[in-house]
Order: sequence, then C-alpha cells, then structure tokens
Amino acid sequence: MGQRVELPALIDLHVHLRGMRWSHKGDFLSETLAAVAGGYWLVCDMPNTPPETISPDALMAKQAEMAAQAVCDYGIYFGASAADNTAAYPVIAGAVAGLKIFCNETTGDLLIADQAMRERHFAAWDIAKPILVHAEGETVADILTLVRAYRRPTHFVHISTAFEIDLLRAAKAEGLPVTLGVCPHHLWLTVDDLPRLGALGRMKPGLKSPADRAALWDAIADGTVDVVESDHAPHTLAEKQSERPPYGVPGLPTTVPLLLTAVGEGRLSLQRAVELLSDGPARVLGVERPHDTGCVVEMDTPWVIDGARLLGRCGWSPYDGMRVTARVIETTIRGAIVYDASALSRCRERGG
Repeated sequence: MGQRVELPALIDLHVHLRGMRWSHKGDFLSETLAAVAGGYWLVCDMPNTPPETISPDALMAKQAEMAAQAVCDYGIYFGASAADNTAAYPVIAGAVAGLKIFCNETTGDLLIADQAMRERHFAAWDIAKPILVHAEGETVADILTLVRAYRRPTHFVHISTAFEIDLLRAAKAEGLPVTLGVCPHHLWLTVDDLPRLGALGRMKPGLKSPADRAALWDAIADGTVDVVESDHAPHTLAEKQSERPPYGVPGLPTTVPLLLTAVGEGRLSLQRAVELLSDGPARVLGVERPHDTGCVVEMDTPWVIDGARLLGRCGWSPYDGMRVTARVIETTIRGAIVYDASALSRCRERGG
C-alpha cells in the first residue's frame, strides 16, 4: 500500500457529459460516476451536446435531466450562437456557470467564425461569470482584442501550442483578465502517438509536437497555466473506429492519476497540482468549495490504465496500457462518501 494523500475539493471545469440525444455514448449518471471515480466534486458541462444549450428551454431540459441523474455537483455553460441568442443572457445568467464561445471548428454546430458576432456576444455578456473560449492559433489573438476592449474575465480552454502559450503569457503580463487551461492528452501525448492510437487519438485541438508539449509543461512550471481540465468527451468505440470518427476522448477517470504520477516523478509539486485541479478552477468559476469534500489518492501504487475497467460508458482510453503510480481510492462530497474503490473492487469480484 502506498502513501495516502488527501486532496481538497477538485473541479473539472471542462467536460462534455453526453446524455440527452447522445445517451448512447453516456448519460449524466455514467459520466458523473466517472467524475467521482476521478476524484472530482464539481464538473461543468459544455453546451454542444445535442440539443445544444443555447436557449432557456434547452437549459431547463438539461438541468432537469442532470438533476435526476448526477452523483456529483455540476454546472452548465450556456452556448453562444451565430444566430445571436444574446437576448437570452439576462434570463439565464443566474442558472449557468458561464458562457462558452466556440471560435474554431469542433463537435457540433456552435462555431462562430465571424469576429463581429463574437464581439456582439462579448459586449452582451455583462455578467460576473466567465466567458470560456475555444480558440486556436491566431484566433487566440483575435479573442484577446475583445478581452482588451471589454475586460470580460475570459478562460481559454485546452491550449495546446507554444505559440498560444506565448500569446497568453504576454496577455497576463499586460494585465488582461485571462486564464488558461491545458489537457492531459496534450501533456502526455503528441503527434508521434497517432500511428499507434489512430482514431482514438483524434481530438480537437489535435495532438501537437513534442516541442509544443514541452512548452505546456514549462507554462505549468512558471505559473502561466491556471487549470488542468480533462475535456472529457466520450464516444463509443464503434464510432471512433468508423469511417468518420468524431473528435473527442474520455478523461475524467484518468486526469488525477496522471497528474499525481507526475508529482511522484518530480515534474511538479503536490501544491502545484492542487492549484491546477482545485484552486485555479474555483478562481475561474468564482465558486466556494464545500467543507468535508475532497478525495484520497494512493501514491506510489503502480497500475496500468485499462479503459475497459474505468467508470464511464465508453470502455476505452487514449492512455490504455500506460503505467501510472497514483490512484483515487475515495471521494467525499459534504461528508458523504460517493466513491470507494475498495467497495467497487469487491463488487466486481462478486460479479456485481
């Protein structure tokens, strides 16, 4: 048995939980089970799972389904629409975690490529909650012009290149209200893994070069990165092996084990890991973490990731076969144990 480390309430502010019309991929029960198995107290769901969360009615429908199924706390982002749904903002402001703007190609139909429409959404979001943006390459600079003009707190999700890191490091030095997150798949995998992974390595943004990966780790070391987020986006194995495989990989059960393995290897401190998994996300979202909430991780306990045995519905992982040395063994929310790895193991041994 390895050393047991207690972590405070962990937050994944960037997940795609499925459910609704994509319940064959996973639902709010299966994917929040994956979340608590990964050590999380709170997960925040993106708006691009159909029906897209771009109207008050769609928001209410998602809220109802999540309330009936979720086993952890959750937040929901409202999606900005190219058809201009800014009139809904005063109505939904109190019920959402923030606004998401998709500025580059990704899953779904919420792409806003027109800078003038992006500006319309920035101008209308006069709300004390963050704007989250999917922005890649030069689009990062385009969004920074809007942040400079409107001073809206803006979180750049899944940053993946050295170029983007340099832009955002300079924006922070300028004093702009920006934060940024990086994902485990960009920290552990590169384009060199694509021949092995095939479509299981297809994600958006795509895997990048070893030099880009090194830049992300450097930005973790120097404090530029605020959050490690999973971008959990499961699809069935059949879909990923089809002629038109969708973007996205699962990540909720593996993010904490991977990052705490890096702690064990001396790549970052435990304190820095807590900043990336708890303090940073709480600051971005403006949330208070509850008492008696957190997880226990067993360190120095080698195991090999097997997607077929991870909680969540999809049954695969881009990290299949990877050796890690940290495991979440218990998650507690407000004093109630919501995940117990030993009980799950006993259940599996009995065939339950």
